[in-house]
Amino acid sequence: MSDEGKLFIGGLSFETNEDSLAAAFGKYGTIEKVDVIRDKETGRSRGFGFVKYDNAEDAKDALDAMNGKTLDGRAIRVDEAGKGGLSCLYRGQGGYGERSGSGSYRDGYDSYGKHQ
Repeated sequence: MSDEGKLFIGGLSFETNEDSLAAAFGKYGTIEKVDVIRDKETGRSRGFGFVKYDNAEDAKDALDAMNGKTLDGRAIRVDEAGKGGLSCLYRGQGGYGERSGSGSYRDGYDSYGKHQ
């Protein structure tokens, strides 16, 4: 699946689920898919997710309208997903980490356990 029309949504409340994310972003166009990323062990939200639109222009409209807005009591950050050089902080288990444009996630600690 292409990343065109796909948005990264950071800073989500742990209460935000796929339905509430779709409701907030659905007014900007037809949504193909919504994912709230969850911890594999606990099933709890990791505080970020993705919204994929059928149309890239709808995604751009949603990005412009929703970036910095409040959703479920938290200010959210909206960026295009999959763009090289993109870096977003997320709050995960154990503190803040960084999401790089390559789609990988780092937990903010080096291989010696020191915070970077």
